[in-house]
Amino acid sequence: MMISILMGKRIVAFGAMVLLLCQCSTEHKAIKEDNAEVEPANNKVQLIRNEVEKKVDVLIDGKLFTAYRYPDNIMKPVLYPLVTPEGTSITRKYPLEKSVGERVDHPHHVGVWLNYGDVNGLDFWNNSEAIKEEDKPNFGSILHKEIRNLEEKGDHAILETTMDWRTPDGTILLEEETKFVFGVEKGHYYIDRLTKLTAQKQEVTFKDNKEGMIGIRVARALEHPSDKAEVFTDANGVPTNVAKLNNEGVNGLYVNSQGVTGVDCWGIRSEWVNLTSKIGDEDISLVILDHPENVGYPTYWHARGYGLFAANPLGQKVFSDGKEELNFKLAPGESTVFKYRIIVASKKLDKPTLDKEFKHFAEVKM
Repeated sequence: MMISILMGKRIVAFGAMVLLLCQCSTEHKAIKEDNAEVEPANNKVQLIRNEVEKKVDVLIDGKLFTAYRYPDNIMKPVLYPLVTPEGTSITRKYPLEKSVGERVDHPHHVGVWLNYGDVNGLDFWNNSEAIKEEDKPNFGSILHKEIRNLEEKGDHAILETTMDWRTPDGTILLEEETKFVFGVEKGHYYIDRLTKLTAQKQEVTFKDNKEGMIGIRVARALEHPSDKAEVFTDANGVPTNVAKLNNEGVNGLYVNSQGVTGVDCWGIRSEWVNLTSKIGDEDISLVILDHPENVGYPTYWHARGYGLFAANPLGQKVFSDGKEELNFKLAPGESTVFKYRIIVASKKLDKPTLDKEFKHFAEVKM
C-alpha cells in the first residue's frame, strides 16, 4: 500500500515536471518568435526613420553609413555623413557639427546634395543661412515634401522621396522625385541617386552656370594639399576666402576615367572620377559615376582641391573656355532624369574595377 502511494506521488511529480518543462519550452519559443518580429530579417541594409529629427538613418550591418536629412536650416535635403566600411567619416562636419581643423568656407556645401546655380534666374546652389536678408529674393530652396517608400531588400534598401524646388514666394518650379538605393557589394558601399525633375506651371531654364549639380564636400584628409590661401568666386562674382591650413594628413588625389590626376580633373569631361586618400592605415576611394542617359553626358567635373567634389553636366561655358554652352530647358509638364552612383570603399579602386562599375551602372533604369 505504501509503495503504491509513493509510486503515485512520483508519477504526479514527474508529470508536473514534464508540464513545467513544456511550459518553459513554449515560453522560450514565444520569446524567440517575439524577438524575431522586431529584429531585421537578415537585412544587411536598414532604414531607420526619425520624423522628430527629420532624417532617415541608413545602417549597413548595424553601423551608420549615411542619413537622408531634411532640416529646415540648410535649404535642401542632403545625405550626411558618409562613412566608410571601416567606420571613417569622410564628409566635412561644418556647418552641421562643430569640428576642429576643418575649413569653414562655403556654408552651402553640406554632405551630399543635388541642385543648381541658375534656375529661372534663381540661385539654388549657394543658398544657406549665411545669405543676407536683403539678398534672399535671389535664391531658391528645395523643400522635402514626403517619403513615398521605404524598402529593405537584404543587401540594399530603397528610399523614395518627393521634393519641391521653390521660389522665395513659394511658387513651385520643379517637382523632384528621387529614388535612393543604398547598398553593399564586393566589400564597398554605394548610393544610386535617381532623380526625376518635372517642370510645373511654367517653363524652367537651367541657364549655363558653373555651380552644379551633384556635389560632395569632403573631410580635410581628402582635400589636395595646398600651401596657400585662395579666393574663389561664385557665378555672381561673390568672393569666398579659402584659408591656408596645416597639410598634415591631407593626401587627397582625384583621378578620372582617362587617367588625368589631381586638380587637372576640373573642367574635363569624364565618365567617372575617383577621389582617393589614406587615413591612418585605411585606403579610401570616393567615386562618382555619371550615366550615359544624363543630359550633358559625359559630364564636366567641378572638382576643387579644397574639398568640393562635384559633377556639372549643365554648366559648360566656363569649363570649355566659352567653346560650348548649354541652356537646358523644360516645358511645363516636361521631365528629365539625372542618375548618379556614389561608391565608398575602404580600399583603392583601380581603373578596370571602376570601368566595370560604370558599365554596370549604365544599365540602371529609373
